[in-house]
Amino acid sequence: MKSDSGGLPDWVAWLAQDADGSWWGYEIEPLQYHRGWYENELGRRIPLQRGLPNRNWADTLRRAR
Repeated sequence: MKSDSGGLPDWVAWLAQDADGSWWGYEIEPLQYHRGWYENELGRRIPLQRGLPNRNWADTLRRAR
């Protein structure tokens, strides 16, 4: 996933990849579960792109802006 925020909705504040390779954008810092991330029932999320499965997915959470 590119590190710039070009093309993301203005509300996306966090980026993270699930174990299956899916990248997501989150409005609120997501919570971790056993194979990915979820939006904590407070904010929005949006699928961004599909990558290769990543065994280090838990290290991918970062601020988008």
